[in-house]
Amino acid sequence: MIVYNRIGAAAYERAEDPLFVLENNIPIDTRYYLENQLAKPLMRIFEPLLSHPEELISGDHTRVVQISAPTTGIMSKFTIKKETCYGCKALLQKDELLLCKHCIPRASELYLQAVLRDNELEEKYSKLWTQCQRCQGSLLQEVLCSNFDCPIFYMRKKVQKDVVSSGTIVSKFYDLSNRLSSNK
Repeated sequence: MIVYNRIGAAAYERAEDPLFVLENNIPIDTRYYLENQLAKPLMRIFEPLLSHPEELISGDHTRVVQISAPTTGIMSKFTIKKETCYGCKALLQKDELLLCKHCIPRASELYLQAVLRDNELEEKYSKLWTQCQRCQGSLLQEVLCSNFDCPIFYMRKKVQKDVVSSGTIVSKFYDLSNRLSSNK
């Protein structure tokens, strides 16, 4: 998978293992894929239909992805990730846990949203896991799949990562609840 790197870097310098990219939240160079894999086939399809098919790929309607902070390399050592409020995404103060003082009154509503999201992710992971078990031929054994060509493999890995982060958020709500009840 081609990821963002320094400007002018060769493709082989920007190539990373897809699982490594997924596990470490490394941004994918979407521009590379658009220009090198999608542009020419799209032009061949739309040339007979449109007078200016190149406008499909560039123009005011296209989205530009901005990466504000370095995620890899030497510069990433100088960045500090700050926690944000789960409710409104405002930066949290040192004494705040998961929710800012303005979102504390909505804690039960936000907790319910987090639990529902966690349940949805667990259900999705369960369905993907079952699909992998069926492909393997046994619903009673551990999935021993490493087929990097299978889209279900990557979906399952992504959802597995999301389930862990969602569970972390739910457990932070538990910690917040304990802190709030001890302050009363």
